[in-house]
Amino acid sequence: MVGRNRNTSGFKPSLSVLSSSVIIALILLLTDEVNTAFAFTPMAVPLASSSTTSLSSANSMARDLLHQDQQAAMESRALFEQTLLQKKKSKELKAPKLHIKQAIPGTGFGGGASKVNPKVQLAMEQAKVIHRDGVLRIDQALTPELADELREYVLQQQFFAATKTEENLETSKAFYGVENQRKSRCDLQLSLLRGGYAADGNANISGQKHILADALQELLGEDGTLRFIYEELITLKGEFYEIAAIITDPGSTRQKIHPDLPFKDHSPLYVIFLALQDVDESMGPTSFLLRTHTAEGNDTFKDQSQEVRDEQLSTADCRISTLKKGDAVLFDARILHCGNANDLENGSNRALFNFSFRNPKISGDLGYKGSIRPGYAQAMSLGDISDALGAYGDGRDKDPFAKYGDGLR
Repeated sequence: MVGRNRNTSGFKPSLSVLSSSVIIALILLLTDEVNTAFAFTPMAVPLASSSTTSLSSANSMARDLLHQDQQAAMESRALFEQTLLQKKKSKELKAPKLHIKQAIPGTGFGGGASKVNPKVQLAMEQAKVIHRDGVLRIDQALTPELADELREYVLQQQFFAATKTEENLETSKAFYGVENQRKSRCDLQLSLLRGGYAADGNANISGQKHILADALQELLGEDGTLRFIYEELITLKGEFYEIAAIITDPGSTRQKIHPDLPFKDHSPLYVIFLALQDVDESMGPTSFLLRTHTAEGNDTFKDQSQEVRDEQLSTADCRISTLKKGDAVLFDARILHCGNANDLENGSNRALFNFSFRNPKISGDLGYKGSIRPGYAQAMSLGDISDALGAYGDGRDKDPFAKYGDGLR
């Protein structure tokens, strides 16, 4: 299984009595014992292999224990942060009621009414909310019917990835991104080919429906629900930075509060989380701390004083993104946020469609590796996506991203 800690020694010490310092001491002790045995035995040659194996096994065990210790510490901090946020009751993140100004007769060129696409006007108002708050909810970005189809497709991809990974752990890199080590949580780096993972290696799957392209068409196509806001934020030159599905199961623990990347003066990345089923509080919706995408918000969060950071959380305007199927959250990657725990008793499987575009104004390393197959990285812009979807929409190309391959090379 993905993210499983493997203890090769058979020894299972309790986390309650082992701290990081104890684990480090254990490593040093085992290393010293092995080196001593190797140095003073007259049978050094035959014992060398055994000593090396023992040391490797001990180090592997110690690494597993250290990882568990670190995870326990992060989970403890995440729970404490939750208590801080509860001091000021969190509210549901809601879609803003935006008023689009109607064209006034006689104000356009030659005395006629000014003709501006109302979707462009809406995008301009939505962008103002993003710049102000760092996050925006967009209801019904994807139709419920297509959300159902995409969810079924994503879960099929998850099953495919899990099966292949069980057969060979090394193949996990082909499927999983930045969230493949946390309990009951993963992100799948999706293939853009028709047929998904089954098409890896140029397999012929021409008879299958292209669910992912259908979803992208509804979201980013010529008249897509998210097309105009992304054009407003990053232009057609914005790099396609991520394409994934984030999946959590009951028992998934709460994340620590974090921004996705180091602060920059302009937003480097605008990210979409789209619900593929209704998401209630028991399923671990994402919490966002409004207006913390600013220099002040990020600087306070990085302050050396724990007291200062805790005060920031206890007074934050926290919004919880409980969503209906097909609803989306668009956010500036600098904003402080976290995924909540998917309750073991009352929660259920939660799948989010995730993609992002990079701001062309920002050059250099972002300090954050996006969840995308390596062959797709730096390969496409919003304009490229638009062209591909145009060919798909008018029937010229049934596999519009085929020229980009499976993303593995």
